Amino acid sequence: MQTQTTPQNQAGAEQASAPVPAVPAEMDAVLQHRYGGSEMLEQGRIAVPQPGEGEVLLRVRAAGLDRGTWHLMSGKPYLVRFMFGFRGPKLPVPGLDVAGTVVALGEGVTDLAIGDEVFGVATGSFAEYAVAPTAKLVKRPESLSPEAAAAVPVSGMTALQAVVDEGRVRPGQKVLVTGASGGVGNYAVQIAVASGAEVTGVASAGKAEFLRSLGAAHTVDYRTTDVTTLDERFDLIIDINGRAPIRRLRRILAPEGTLVMVGGEDGGWFMGGFQRQLSAPLRNAFTTQRILGFMSAERKESIERLATMIVAGQVRPQVSEAYPIADVRRAMDDLVGGRVSGKAVITVAV
Repeated sequence: MQTQTTPQNQAGAEQASAPVPAVPAEMDAVLQHRYGGSEMLEQGRIAVPQPGEGEVLLRVRAAGLDRGTWHLMSGKPYLVRFMFGFRGPKLPVPGLDVAGTVVALGEGVTDLAIGDEVFGVATGSFAEYAVAPTAKLVKRPESLSPEAAAAVPVSGMTALQAVVDEGRVRPGQKVLVTGASGGVGNYAVQIAVASGAEVTGVASAGKAEFLRSLGAAHTVDYRTTDVTTLDERFDLIIDINGRAPIRRLRRILAPEGTLVMVGGEDGGWFMGGFQRQLSAPLRNAFTTQRILGFMSAERKESIERLATMIVAGQVRPQVSEAYPIADVRRAMDDLVGGRVSGKAVITVAV
């Protein structure tokens, strides 16, 4: 592992030269040893992780929260526990989205240097330091603050792959996005608009103006309107909240339209919404409609595409609030309580 403490140029809004500090043996981190609510998140001290082959160590500047973080915290649906630890999380530090400074290099790393400002996907980003593979990191554009960058990776990749790669959005199409004001949803709206589509966003009435600011042409209040009763027929539906049955969503899908199921929050205690994705191939057997179950992939190429769109002004990261790491419980409660429009971010280093 290579480290150094000589001054490096830092990209970002602050754009000031500063020395990269020596890496300590221990760090402050958010720790979780049992599944449950936000009360399971505790502040503690643990050893700084060491980067392996193809990895770097980051001094974390900001980290993003999303529904996936909540699932791993709560252990719900129970399928999560079979994948990530039955009695408790295998990894004690939560967090995937990250923006930070490279402070150490693992073996074989040649595409990044100590002092580089990067963003992407890490392991355990709710801490002062986190390890990340270079295959999931890109350099942070100078115009993008650490907080905004941390709001991009997982949610942005999910939306990009759902709308463009799987949904095959085209100019002039009519696109419906459910859960449109959330982490994935706000990116889905913006990416579809940037692709030339006419977008209808589904959220509560209080978030209608937020959706319009993202470029949505129409909004639907799910609390007063059953979206599956609309007279409109959509070429592409990005279903993020998973509340409406597939058979009803197909009623508002064009005869050769595409339904991409990104997630689901109302699918039961064990499978959650995953059974909807698993059933998709069977539903395609006797229809011209495309019904797709979708799981995103953490790809460097997707982050690079998002960075290009951000620099071009086509996509704007939406940070609802940047919370100090000491307020991570409040951040998680706000996310679960529906008080976040866009993304919640925690700040770690200044």
